[in-house]
Amino acid sequence: MMGHSNRIRNFSLTLLCVGALGACTKSDRTATSDTLAARTDSAAGRIDSAAAANAGAMDSTHANMNATGAWSNDKFFGYAHNADNGEIALGKLAATKATNADVKAFGKQMAKDHAAMMTEMHTLMTKLNATVDSTWDDAKSIADDSRDKLADLTGKAAGADWDKNYIESQIDAHKRVLNKLTDAAKNNTDKTVTDALAKATAKVQEHLTKAETINSTLKS
Repeated sequence: MMGHSNRIRNFSLTLLCVGALGACTKSDRTATSDTLAARTDSAAGRIDSAAAANAGAMDSTHANMNATGAWSNDKFFGYAHNADNGEIALGKLAATKATNADVKAFGKQMAKDHAAMMTEMHTLMTKLNATVDSTWDDAKSIADDSRDKLADLTGKAAGADWDKNYIESQIDAHKRVLNKLTDAAKNNTDKTVTDALAKATAKVQEHLTKAETINSTLKS
């Protein structure tokens, strides 16, 4: 009986040790898992922080590029090319379709003046080893607007309303181009280009003033 009692006691002690060992092992595993999780979260936090910093730096760099590089020579020539091209097409249409003598003469002048301006710009572009970048937003926008206006006026019937529509669109277009050329001049450091901008600005202002004068004589 005594031997049997000792065996039971020893077995119980063994179970207690195994249980304690299991508890310790489980506790250790839990502590290890918690430590690894904390390290992972910390690393992830550092990665997120670095990513945010890089994104901020990229946004800042992009903003600075837009601020300082919006009017490169290539972009200026692209914008000028598209503006002149649109005015030539619209001027030729007005020269044949306008019924008012002043509007018809204005259309002829637009086609002639802007063809000359385009030639001068392309000559300067070659001298500066620049190209026509007509793919950026402002250049594409003015090209699209000119194309849409040409399609609209081509489809409209000739008459007093047509003449009024054309002249009013010319006022809007020349104001828009005048603002862009002024902005380009403020953000340019090349004297050769600045001189060309000054000349182009003066011609656009001349056209705008003439269009406004003609518009004041047309019937609403």
